[in-house]
Amino acid sequence: MKKSLPKVKILLEGYASADSGGHSCSTIILVQTEKFNMIVDPGTTKNQQVLIDALAKESLAPEDVNIVYITHSHVDHYRNISMFKNAKVLDYFGWWESDVARDYRAGDLGSEFSLIETLGHSVDGTTLLVKTEKGKVAICGDVFWKENFPKRDPFAFDLAELGKSRKKVLKVADYIIPGHGKIFRVNK
Repeated sequence: MKKSLPKVKILLEGYASADSGGHSCSTIILVQTEKFNMIVDPGTTKNQQVLIDALAKESLAPEDVNIVYITHSHVDHYRNISMFKNAKVLDYFGWWESDVARDYRAGDLGSEFSLIETLGHSVDGTTLLVKTEKGKVAICGDVFWKENFPKRDPFAFDLAELGKSRKKVLKVADYIIPGHGKIFRVNK
């Protein structure tokens, strides 16, 4: 019997301060396999009920989420993390269970997943690559905020490093889910 590939779905499309009068929330993503329900970047929704309702549309509740993945440590990407009390957390520094972190390379999500360092916007950025039926999806946080935006990231820690990270993601991905926008196809 063939193993099914992970499913990736945007639960809530994010918005950036540059085009929303100063408000910012990450795009919130659900990744599902036969083994887990993962939320990527649970964001800073104005009201947590919005996220609870989005999960309910997928027949899930916060307690059904067993992994939260954080692309980088800017608060607009992780403020709602406490909603997921049953979840292990994966970030740049490793797997967090309670108050203990383990090296992320030790945690196996499965052969359909890989993590790559994508520094530049922040000092702790990672991108989750997911092999899906449509192709390889890169969930990259603010390596890209939206498709073709911003050209020059005003909050980047290191613009040269960010440029390298963008090239790295574009090279390996078929689709990109940016930090604050819709999924887009990579033109190769």
